[in-house]
Parts: sequence; structure tokens; C-alpha cells
Amino acid sequence: MAQIFKWMTLVLFAYVFASFYAHVAWRHALAVTFVPHLEWSRGFLAVLVAILGTTISPYLFFWQAAEEVEEGRTKGRGLADRKSATAADIRSARADTMAGMFFSNFIMYFIILTTAATLHAHGQTDITTARQAAEALRPLAGNGAYLLFTLGLIGTGMLGVPVLVGSCAYAVAEGAVWRGSMADKPRSARKFYAVMAVARRWASC
Repeated sequence: MAQIFKWMTLVLFAYVFASFYAHVAWRHALAVTFVPHLEWSRGFLAVLVAILGTTISPYLFFWQAAEEVEEGRTKGRGLADRKSATAADIRSARADTMAGMFFSNFIMYFIILTTAATLHAHGQTDITTARQAAEALRPLAGNGAYLLFTLGLIGTGMLGVPVLVGSCAYAVAEGAVWRGSMADKPRSARKFYAVMAVARRWASC
């Protein structure tokens, strides 16, 4: 199932292609990319906090650490083997982290760029619905922009929510010294799965 959602997230590359149909002023866009405009205002600070908050998320540290342990267990590595990381383990983790951060910021950049060139350029600054956000893809997809946006939203949501829920459960279980792992059945890790259920309910709200 995760593989299906991963393929669906490729829809987000539509923002990259859409930018070439949106009549972007590339010289100006590149200039403000490398020499950003800074201002002391509520709106600017809100956007800055939003970008930092979605890029450097504390729960990701819990998730990555937990997944490293889970993968070690799956490969049959004992506790002694998992206490120390080899050079190959470090290289693999570094490559995985850098690739993930590069592509997430790459897509984020083009979402901002395309939205600015299509919506903001025409005075649409109050975006409150998914349909309005999808309008940024109209130069590329026309009337299919909403469908394209919806596929990307479902793919990223279905991948993001389990990470958020799982990392919350791992963090609480580690802090409370509970037995907890997604490799365990619910009967043997009831508190762990209870936290996951509550977090899932909260995330859906």
C-alpha cells in the first residue's frame, strides 16, 4: 500500500512542469531566491514559521530513529549489533535523509513559485479551500487541475499521517518506558496502540 501512495506523490512534480506554463518571471524569481526580501511583519513571520515548522519537524527524529531499530530487527540484528552503527549504516542514513530533504524542499519551492505566478499575481491571496489551491495547476492541467491536486494530496496525506501517528506513539512509549513496536501485535502492546489510536483521531481532526 505504501508503494502505491509513493507513486501517487509523483503527481506533485506537476508543480514543476506547471511553472513553465505559468509565465514565471524567472530572472526576478531567481534573484529573490538567492537574495530574499526580508521584512518585519506579522504575515512574513507567519510564513517563515510555517516553512520552518513543516521542514524541521521534531516528530521526524523519533520516526527515523524508531524505523532504524525496526529495520534492524527485521534483518535479524540483535541488540548488541544495533548499539553501534557501521560506516555503511551512517552513509545509508545520510543519503536517505539528504535525498528526502532535497526533494521535499525542491517540490515546496515550485509549489510556492507556481502559486505566486498564478494565484498571487492575480490578487488571489486568501486561499481557504483545496479547489482554490488547485488553481495553481490550471496552466498545466486545465480543468483537470483539481483531480491532479487531489491525487497528490491523498498520496502525501496517506504517507504523512501514519508517520505523524507512529512517531507520536514511539515517543510516548519511549518516554513512559512502555513496550511498543509496530512489529508487535495489539494485545502485547496495548498502551502503544492506544496512543496511536488517539493520535490518529487527533490527526484526522
